[in-house]
Amino acid sequence: HLKNGEYTIDNQKINTSDFSYSKGTAKIKFDKIFIALHGPPAENGLIQDYFDSINLPYSSCNAKISALTFDKFECNNTLTKLGFRCANSVLIYSNKKFSETEIIDKVGLPCFVKPNGAGSSYGISKVTKKADLSKALKDAFLHDQKVIIESFINGTEVSCGVYFDGKQANALSITEIVSENDFFDYEAKYEGKSQEITPARISDSLTSEIQTTTIDIYKKMNLSGICRVDFIIQNDKPYILEINTIPGLSEESIIPKQLKVANISLSEIFDLLLRNSN
Repeated sequence: HLKNGEYTIDNQKINTSDFSYSKGTAKIKFDKIFIALHGPPAENGLIQDYFDSINLPYSSCNAKISALTFDKFECNNTLTKLGFRCANSVLIYSNKKFSETEIIDKVGLPCFVKPNGAGSSYGISKVTKKADLSKALKDAFLHDQKVIIESFINGTEVSCGVYFDGKQANALSITEIVSENDFFDYEAKYEGKSQEITPARISDSLTSEIQTTTIDIYKKMNLSGICRVDFIIQNDKPYILEINTIPGLSEESIIPKQLKVANISLSEIFDLLLRNSN
């Protein structure tokens, strides 16, 4: 457990010099770590940096890659430079002046306003008219000092998991996300306000393209462990929404549903990922 900056296991304080703890007279040390934390300090690379400093292997992407993928704007820029399709976007800062008119000129309406470094769809708003932009920005700045505004792409949202088996990257079955809300927000993700259909109701050719693209992203972005890439499909063209380097593994999450289609149990994937940790 992590609370107030202090790690504990069974109420025993962790020795941060080597991530060990005491159980009676015994000192318990770990061979490898399976990271399942969401948001900071895991998805932004801080805990990976710590484990690197004590030479303790873990299951996810390294600190540098985690920090990059958690930074939505920089991740989109990197993906675009690598030749992948992403929405047009603008980055603004809470302590710098910006023009709402210039923002809309760049991304158009509707648009999405998101904290640049927050997960689980916290602080995200869909803006359909200029008068609503100010409130959306204010809400997003509650979660991050940097906010990304992206062009709205109308289409079918899908997600594809990918993992490394020790020899190669493998794409899982694709999940189609049908939200009861206007978009796949926190309520839709965690409170049952969405329908997640696996396999997705898309053509075989589009399925193959998205799985191939997901593997290509995994390789070119130097990802590790199990990851998830979210897309929006418009006119049979997939656009990347985001990369999740520590995807959820709860009952409501997408990856377990994709693993089930592949006849892979959670215990099997945990074992595989830990064996390939370095």
